[in-house]
Amino acid sequence: MLRQALLAISKSRHAERLVTTSPLTADVVRRYVADDIGAAVAGLTRVGLLVSAAHLGEEVTERAQTERAVADYLALLDLLPPGADVSVKLTALGLRLSEQVAHDHAAAICRAAAAKDVTVTLDAEEHDTIAGLHSVHTALRRDHPDVGVVVQAYLPDSLERCEKLGGARVRLCKGAYTAPGAYRRASDIDLSFVRCLKILMAGTGYPMVATHDPRLLRIASTLAVLDGRDATGFEYQMLHGVRPDEQVRLAGLGSRVRVYVPYGSDWYAYLMRRLAERPGNLAFFLRSLASRG
Repeated sequence: MLRQALLAISKSRHAERLVTTSPLTADVVRRYVADDIGAAVAGLTRVGLLVSAAHLGEEVTERAQTERAVADYLALLDLLPPGADVSVKLTALGLRLSEQVAHDHAAAICRAAAAKDVTVTLDAEEHDTIAGLHSVHTALRRDHPDVGVVVQAYLPDSLERCEKLGGARVRLCKGAYTAPGAYRRASDIDLSFVRCLKILMAGTGYPMVATHDPRLLRIASTLAVLDGRDATGFEYQMLHGVRPDEQVRLAGLGSRVRVYVPYGSDWYAYLMRRLAERPGNLAFFLRSLASRG
């Protein structure tokens, strides 16, 4: 119930005004959202971590806004080292306008990223955008075969999605949204995650295991061994500010660990989704506000 409430609050303009204008939230936001993306990327790279940078902003409905979003992503590429990744939300590129607009903008980013040896991953969003997300991803792969896509285990069709994504870079996550008919119990989402993970690890693509759950991390490493994947055959992905010591520990063991680093002023919805995912995140947020108050 708490998760559902926080996700509902993430869409509230009134709550957004209260949170984003409070002087108490700045330090908390900084834990999860980079205020200087260049410095954040440099710091993570120095300790052996890979990065996936994401410019915050979504649900764009005007063409001029989509063009500004493309410009932001192109500018971001200049700050990333070879081997980095950029996470793109298609609604920021005009998916609500049309799939063609989103495709054309994403293709421009893919071309620029390839020139800098940076990959692109299409991020998952609200359930009603998922069909468009995979349609655009399929079209992009014809010219940009290394473009990645996110699959959310909380959706009942996630296993079928994974089965159709042979040879692709796939970021598997639990999911941070709501949807009619979606799995809601944590145990059901975890089971779906493992079923999807088995398909991806046994397949011909590149699995990107996006979780902080210790049990799922252990399952992923076991499946990698059973399916004959070495450390270069898959990667772990974690969020900026969540279990940073574990990120460094896994990298120190020789694993590929990529940190999802969001930045930008449009951080409210992202922060609320992070709080909804784990009660520990919410407790940290409330403690931080209390200590500053």
